[in-house]
Amino acid sequence: MRGVALSGAIALTLTLFGTRAAVAWFRKHGFGQPIRVDGPTTHLVKRGTPTMGGVVIVLGSTAAYLVATFATGHTPSASAWLLMLLFVGCAVLGFLDDFIKVYQQDNRGLPGKAKMLGQTAIALVFGVLATQFFADERGVRPASQSLSITQDWGVKLPLVVVLLLIWFIVTATSNAANLTDGVDGLLTGIGAMIFGAYLLINVWQSNQLCGSARPNVVAEQCYQVRDPLDLAVYAAAISGACVGFLWWNAKPAQIIMGDVGSLAIGGALAGFAIMSRTEVLMAVIAGVLVLETMSVMLQVTWFKLTRRFTGTGRRIFRITPIHHHFEHLGWSEVNVVIRFWVIAGVFVLTGLSIFYIAWLA
Repeated sequence: MRGVALSGAIALTLTLFGTRAAVAWFRKHGFGQPIRVDGPTTHLVKRGTPTMGGVVIVLGSTAAYLVATFATGHTPSASAWLLMLLFVGCAVLGFLDDFIKVYQQDNRGLPGKAKMLGQTAIALVFGVLATQFFADERGVRPASQSLSITQDWGVKLPLVVVLLLIWFIVTATSNAANLTDGVDGLLTGIGAMIFGAYLLINVWQSNQLCGSARPNVVAEQCYQVRDPLDLAVYAAAISGACVGFLWWNAKPAQIIMGDVGSLAIGGALAGFAIMSRTEVLMAVIAGVLVLETMSVMLQVTWFKLTRRFTGTGRRIFRITPIHHHFEHLGWSEVNVVIRFWVIAGVFVLTGLSIFYIAWLA
């Protein structure tokens, strides 16, 4: 537990001070954010705001995890290295996207097919390594071949099906986080809550780990997870990094996390869900990300259907993702962020409640 507290504190400190230095460096070198032309007009003032701040979140939280782990006499586990693969791998992909946007001063960035190809490669490498290698002395690997809510359902799925599910989770969460990062501080605050939830889940799993010598561990209630406490240390680092970054990312944002941050946060979320055996529960804990994605899917589907059958495409929302819809209705950006934080908090508490009730049952 000392590692959890140390990791969170180091990450918060590194990002709090490191982001200030990043703002100055990015501003000096002209790394300014291009703005979506069809977005809310109130966002036009953000053109030129330093971007790619997610680099600080990724580097700060990863450094904090490593320092805290070694300082407490441990070494990184296989689960932590695999989480780092997703976290840093998606960050590199996002960095390429951001760099193209800044270099060309065009909000389109990396072509969609290229981005999907990168996400697919990262997801499949992670999936194969996590499900086929690194079994511990109990025979437990970082990821299982069963679908899980709070525990494995017990039905072992074919490897091809598992890899498809992992691909879907990684691409869905990284893209959902990317869609959510549209107003100052929104994804940063939600990310702090979500990874805080996974910190609690992993600590609880560590205390109720199957094969543990603790006298209070009941066989019917224990968790078959490989390295829950080590994952908790990393979750504390990412949550703390989000809090430190939020100081500079809150409205009016002095820096934007960019795709390097949003894709990394989504990739890490997928890793925690898969390796803590909470893939289905993750959709509740990260409910706001699901709502943001569904709003885009509904908008596109309805527009195409109405254009096909009526000749005129119609929209359900004024603009998507849905947080922009409320801005168009007249909500201030601060109101949108705070209210979405409240909704995110409700989703997180609901997910944690389901997790605990499932353990009781």
